[in-house]
Amino acid sequence: MDQQTQILAVMIGYMALLILWGLYQGRRVKTGSDYAIAGRDLPGWVAALSERATGESSWALLGLPGVAYATGLTEIWTALGCVVGIITAWAALAWRLRDEAETYRVETFTEYIAKKHSGVGRQIRTLGSLAIVFFFFFYVGAQFLGGGKTLHTMFHIDPNLGMLITAAIIVPYTIYGGFRSVVYTDVVQAIVMIVTLIVGPVVGVAYLASHPELPLFAHSIPEALAKAGPSYSSITGALSGFAAGVVIVGGLSWFFGYLGGQPQLSMRFMAIRDTHQARQARNIGIAWTVIAYIGALSLGWIGIALFGPTGLEDQEYVMPAVLLRLFHPTIAAVLITGAIAAMISTADSLLILSATELSNNLLKSKSKDGTGQSNLARSRMVTACLAVVALGVAYVSPTDLIFTLVSYVWAGVGCTFSVVILATLFWKRFHGRAALVTITVGIVFTIFWISTGLDAKLITARVATFVAAGLAAVIATFTMSRPEEPEKSS
Repeated sequence: MDQQTQILAVMIGYMALLILWGLYQGRRVKTGSDYAIAGRDLPGWVAALSERATGESSWALLGLPGVAYATGLTEIWTALGCVVGIITAWAALAWRLRDEAETYRVETFTEYIAKKHSGVGRQIRTLGSLAIVFFFFFYVGAQFLGGGKTLHTMFHIDPNLGMLITAAIIVPYTIYGGFRSVVYTDVVQAIVMIVTLIVGPVVGVAYLASHPELPLFAHSIPEALAKAGPSYSSITGALSGFAAGVVIVGGLSWFFGYLGGQPQLSMRFMAIRDTHQARQARNIGIAWTVIAYIGALSLGWIGIALFGPTGLEDQEYVMPAVLLRLFHPTIAAVLITGAIAAMISTADSLLILSATELSNNLLKSKSKDGTGQSNLARSRMVTACLAVVALGVAYVSPTDLIFTLVSYVWAGVGCTFSVVILATLFWKRFHGRAALVTITVGIVFTIFWISTGLDAKLITARVATFVAAGLAAVIATFTMSRPEEPEKSS
């Protein structure tokens, strides 16, 4: 049996077990709250692993190793920005968001902001949910496209058929079990990911050092970076002055997107059972992150030592190439399957987020029963419809359009809502009208900044949007009056 067939066989078995596990967890879903936020009853270790799998997935296993392989030490700045942002989120925001979710009894991300600023709660619910549903709807479509491309690259499956396979894997358990099924399948992904990111680099370093007779590009990571050239061995890519500053700021700017503004991550914080579990989740989440980022960078640099800086046609497949070189095909197949599965199943987190925002905040009936069977049925129906439409859009829309809209998500949604969440948690004077202005300015500014090319020419949209949204929040807070007492129905 050749390597490709082994990987395919392992992947089929892994995916089948994953679907069954997701469906099994879905049996515990009895109410709309279970479906949307797992009844706010997640153990800390589950929330932590789910948040990390959702936040990293293909980035930690394919993207970051690939960029480390292509650029060398320069990618340290991006890793540092991400790690510091994640640590800050777990240490300073996670337990606060958990407590706030319990206090206000919320089931969705924008519902929290709306209830916290309930004087204009309905407007915040509508504007925030529309923004999230619109951008993340296309994000789901992009994940279907990415799944199709991955299956085509690895197994030469037609990309359109690959999209259908991707949807067939994640949609059934997502429709059935909602947030709970998604979270518990994430746990499996996070375990496979961290095993890969620990075992791969350890074995790789040992392999390089113990095979001096092999005609490798280098026999250690330092030697590989040095032989690849100054752009690889320098933390600024051999640049200096303003250009070096741009590289550093661009990498560190990923920090801003982790400050509570990514709804799919903040929902994991809100769903934690209690404060004790929140502390457990914080410790696991931070430890997982530090280990995973060191491992991801190391895999990329080991790839340079094994294949040379120009030895691979596609930099993002350095991780599979390294694992196939280091391990027996069966072991490599298991580790690679986990990476592919993690990337494909990212769509489930985005799908359930979009569906619950749409169902609970835009389509919810006037009934005050937020946990009844009717709400559960509606949530499942909305999830199913959204999955079908997203898949259809992925088929008929130009690929460039979908990925352009997705490019707005990190800055337009992540950095904008980070400002709103930070101000809501830490600034008592901040109010609902300022929140509405901040959301509007952040999203519009991001679209302007990226569409005019300033993101590439001047400074990354992540920094620019965070600053623009922050200024809008401050100006609106001081110049606009606080709304009157909230409407009882909001």
